[in-house]
Amino acid sequence: MQEMVKKWMENNKEYGTELLQRLVRCDSVQGNEARVQEIVEAELQRLELDVDRFVPGEETTSHPSFCANRTDFSNSPNVVGVRKGSGGGRSLILNGHVDVVPPGNREDWRADPYSGEVIDGKLYGRGSTDMKGGNTAMLLALKCMKELGISLKGDVIYESVVEEESGGTGTLATIQKGYKADAALIPEPTNMKVFPKQQGSMWFRLKINGQSAHGGTRYEGVSALEKSLRVIEAIQTLERKRNETITDPLYKHIPIPVPINLGTIKGGDWPSSVPDQVIIEGRMGVIPGEALTDAQKAMANALSSIEDEWIKQHPVDLEWFGARWLPGEVSVEHPLLSILKHNYEESSGQELKIEASPWGTDGGLLTQLAETPALVFGPGETALAHFSNEYIDIDQMMLAAEVYVHTIVEWCGKE
Repeated sequence: MQEMVKKWMENNKEYGTELLQRLVRCDSVQGNEARVQEIVEAELQRLELDVDRFVPGEETTSHPSFCANRTDFSNSPNVVGVRKGSGGGRSLILNGHVDVVPPGNREDWRADPYSGEVIDGKLYGRGSTDMKGGNTAMLLALKCMKELGISLKGDVIYESVVEEESGGTGTLATIQKGYKADAALIPEPTNMKVFPKQQGSMWFRLKINGQSAHGGTRYEGVSALEKSLRVIEAIQTLERKRNETITDPLYKHIPIPVPINLGTIKGGDWPSSVPDQVIIEGRMGVIPGEALTDAQKAMANALSSIEDEWIKQHPVDLEWFGARWLPGEVSVEHPLLSILKHNYEESSGQELKIEASPWGTDGGLLTQLAETPALVFGPGETALAHFSNEYIDIDQMMLAAEVYVHTIVEWCGKE
């Protein structure tokens, strides 16, 4: 069977490349995912899966875990395909998102961001590595099993979801519709490492207040900009202390396992005036196994402990808003990880590296809300996600598809 699958991948490399090109050429930024989902839906129908197409509705937008900045998903459908097994096997979810981040400055790209251009075995374009390449690999795995006549005991559920980049609305909607399994694989770009743990994260907004005055007599006022330096120092101290508690060897290659990032700062309205307010927005990492509320309390305590008389009398306003991702944690002893490790090493001839994820994925939702342990493993360079000139190595994508076939068969059981 291993030789048959490898030969099938060699013969279908061109098909996989063309399928990925069609996906990449869809500008599927959030709110514009319908066209790319039509391609996915047609592919699932050709594979004779039971297809379910639906949009997240009020049930999802009113859920406590919903965090997107919009409630209209009419042009953002989920597409789910189910391949029913004969019975007696374990079920598996294959979950991938089709939404992409905007391309940014197009002058930074060597070609159009949605070209799907292939150069030296690499396919370029926004979303090629994050994560349409991984999605394509999983579609190829399903196609391979169908054409080789491989029947399974357990169900396989392919989820093509929306709005992952803002916190996982699409996956939340699939969970609410009852899609659960014994385990899940998420083909995010891990560069063929496996991530059994992933940090969560939350967006926050800080308002630091001062007292305005004329710049010529600035000593009559209190600069919110200067006070923000004390706030930033407190956050940096909090980040260091939180990361000192993390001793898990899966994080040994990550310089800051769970960062607190300050992304924007705004303040002041006139060069000759003392700024009376500064607003800082950022992202706080959440440690696997940590509740979001506990992380929020840690931030609140750090801000309230700042040794500054003005700040004590005029506390920093802390607000949690926008996107958030639940942390996820699966034991390294989980049987799916063992199966994945065996099949990756058989197919590639290399040892599988096991690390913790440097970012959040929909795996946290699956693990916590759907009680479906999720592993993250896929083709593509982690560092290229959201970058200009994003690309994926086509040979690596085909290798991932090969590994997926063997892993699915071993996990679900061959009839």
